[in-house]
Amino acid sequence: MNSTLKLKIGLVLFLLFFSGLALTPSLYHDLPDWWKKYMAPAGLKLGLDLQGGMHIVLQVDLDKAAENSLDLSASDFKAALTEKNINAVRMESGSLKKILFTLPNTGAIDTVKQILTERFPNLDSQVQAEAGTFPRITLQLKGDEIDFIKKNAVSQSLEIIRNRIDQFGVAEPIVLRQGENQIVVQLPGVKDPQRAMKLIGETAQLEFKMVAEAPGINLAQLIDEVSKAGQWRDGESRKQLNLALQNRLPQGAEIYFEKIVDNKTKKESRVPILLENPVLMTGEMVKNAQVRIGGTFNEPYVSLDLTSRGGQVFAALTEKNVGKRLAIVLDEIVRSAPVIKDKILGGSAQISGSFTHNDATDLAIVLRVGALPAPVDVVQNLTVGASLGQDSIDKGIYSGLFGTLMVVVFMAIYYRLSGVIANMAMVLNIFLLFVGLALFGATLTLPGIAGIILSIGMAVDANVLVYERMRDEFALGKSVRAGVEAGFNRAFWSIFDGHVATLITALALFLFGTGPIKGFAITLSLGLMINLFTVLFCCPIVYDILFNFKKLKKLNFFHLVNKSNFNFMRVRKIAFAVSACFAILGIIAFVQILRGHANMGVDFSGGALLQYKAEKPFALDEVRTALQNNGHPGVELQEVTGENRLIVKIKKSEEKVGNIDEQITSVLHKEQADKKFSLESKSEIGSSTSADLRSKAIISIIISMIGVMLYLALRFDFRFGLAAAAATFHDVLAVLGIFWLLDKEMTLLTITALLTLAGYSLNDTVVIFDRIRENMQKDESLSLYENINNSTNQVLARSIITVLTVFFTVAALFFFGGAAIHDFSFALLLGLLFGSFSSIFVASPLLAIKWRTNP
Repeated sequence: MNSTLKLKIGLVLFLLFFSGLALTPSLYHDLPDWWKKYMAPAGLKLGLDLQGGMHIVLQVDLDKAAENSLDLSASDFKAALTEKNINAVRMESGSLKKILFTLPNTGAIDTVKQILTERFPNLDSQVQAEAGTFPRITLQLKGDEIDFIKKNAVSQSLEIIRNRIDQFGVAEPIVLRQGENQIVVQLPGVKDPQRAMKLIGETAQLEFKMVAEAPGINLAQLIDEVSKAGQWRDGESRKQLNLALQNRLPQGAEIYFEKIVDNKTKKESRVPILLENPVLMTGEMVKNAQVRIGGTFNEPYVSLDLTSRGGQVFAALTEKNVGKRLAIVLDEIVRSAPVIKDKILGGSAQISGSFTHNDATDLAIVLRVGALPAPVDVVQNLTVGASLGQDSIDKGIYSGLFGTLMVVVFMAIYYRLSGVIANMAMVLNIFLLFVGLALFGATLTLPGIAGIILSIGMAVDANVLVYERMRDEFALGKSVRAGVEAGFNRAFWSIFDGHVATLITALALFLFGTGPIKGFAITLSLGLMINLFTVLFCCPIVYDILFNFKKLKKLNFFHLVNKSNFNFMRVRKIAFAVSACFAILGIIAFVQILRGHANMGVDFSGGALLQYKAEKPFALDEVRTALQNNGHPGVELQEVTGENRLIVKIKKSEEKVGNIDEQITSVLHKEQADKKFSLESKSEIGSSTSADLRSKAIISIIISMIGVMLYLALRFDFRFGLAAAAATFHDVLAVLGIFWLLDKEMTLLTITALLTLAGYSLNDTVVIFDRIRENMQKDESLSLYENINNSTNQVLARSIITVLTVFFTVAALFFFGGAAIHDFSFALLLGLLFGSFSSIFVASPLLAIKWRTNP
């Protein structure tokens, strides 16, 4: 055994030893800290679709952040005038970006200007004092101040949300910034999604205001009148209601709603209450908040410890307003409005209001951590229950094992000893792939498992390329050793080019994909790179060992397809006609998709996708009727056969995510109580996010095609790149057209499948192109038509075997992978057929059209 072979064996053994150390922390958690730190700091993580949890995208309202800052500055300005005994009245300015005050006379204008200059450098002010009118002061934030507020609002919100989640107690949460104004929150394994959502999204703007004294006003009657007049409806904003009643309410007062909970029935109701506009205290004056038990009914309440300044302000306002009601307002909802019986000293207060213990605990958390600088809207919410996550793991493992087993058996029968070596390389491939995911701290998702299975198919494809090359070399009379070496050498560039072409599409997915799609891209990319190592480095080592110990005398391969001599160029016009039909169908489908006349998933249309599990079988028509009778006529329903699972799709374009899941769940519990439906997962996407996903999907396809075309142009010739790109577009359009024709849903996973099949089709095309180029260099006397026919016939057996092996793995996904990736695997199955067809009948003949060489 020579030293080079010993060095290679030592390198592989060291890699296996190191990989075992790196993967151990992901399997066994009771290890020393240094092991976890240096071997695999992040470890192998399961995605939310496998372990359950929440993936939320929040959008910070930056305009509201600027409005809040201006409003706070205006309150401080009014307080500063009051200190100088100047009475200013706040008026409607007609713009949210401006605030208007009026003064009783012109005598205080100089003092006002001095206060603005010295104490409010962040404000642009305009003072108007015309004869015969009250002086008017218009305030607005300076441009650089608005930029500063918007820049810091997201960072501040990020930190506050992170602190809230830390106190909530979720293991390994992920909170990070995305884009200009979005925050991504991932909570793996969270047990109470609704409580977590409320805790994260609650602005927690705490304000203390006085209840206005207006004995002659009947608020309920006023609200009823504007409702009948169509000026305001229940559910619309409080600001809209006050705008409709602005001439019928006392100056400086607004209507709020107080949350009342009946202690016996626990039924919630909203009662209108009139509050004065001035904010006397805010949550910034709260130093600490704790849950306490007390009161008449021994209920939880929140005890507040105020700051030194807060204690002074609270003592002063309670002293001035003895006998009046003080409203405690949280996010524009009055939580309690007790009567002030005496001056309150000691710097403490309390908020009561029929809280549950969890409600009181969460309120205490948000008050301790602080209020968000602006409201946050939920634009995407993906929630997966733990039971569904385990079910996804089981189906992923089952489909993966079944697909791998079929490939292993086929390879061992067809290629015999070489098939066993290929199977060993495949096992090593899977092992190293998991090690790579652990080292990089990547998250394994359900689409990621699909990526693993697909990379298994491509690993086998690479070995098939080598073995079919060996078969050709043995047919020329070469010895076993010479045939093996020539097989690896001649297949090298075909394998390399095919993997790089697929890697480019995976890279496009990674750059422009989101969530689980990135997980698929990472897994596929790692799998492709590891394929090159195991096939081109590790497999030759096994053969070298066998040769060294003289254990390999002969290699026998099974024959499934004998050498063919079909004239592919003769049927090119028929093939072009068939391809043109599918391409036209795909173009029509693409246009219809752009027009919105297709079955778009909630990823692209916006809306909600809910999945329920029932304890008993149910009738789909009964569920549909129940939902229609309760105000949900446009809901799409789908039953997962044999699993008692119901999928509910509500497609609507709304900027923010609502609470549609609560409405649907309530109807099912009410109308189908005996079936005992439980919500397993939900995916809610706002219109802004769905539009962003649509644009990213289109960009990813365009970028991947351009990248592949440029690569092939560099490796071969620009004409090869154009031909490969055209054939690949044909495959994508054909699958897209069939999906549209069958009214299949277009989702992110569909786009992933299209890009994946594009990569696979390119891999197949590159193999034929490599053989054409090789034969051109061997015999320049052959015409291009003859060259294409010869090359295609030479690699036909390899194409059929490759399609079979990849078909095994994808078919396992299709039949056993579960509903989540059913359409994904169906698209791949179609892609395998169209990819093989285009590689043989479309891509190569296109070269002939370009070159116009005589047959």
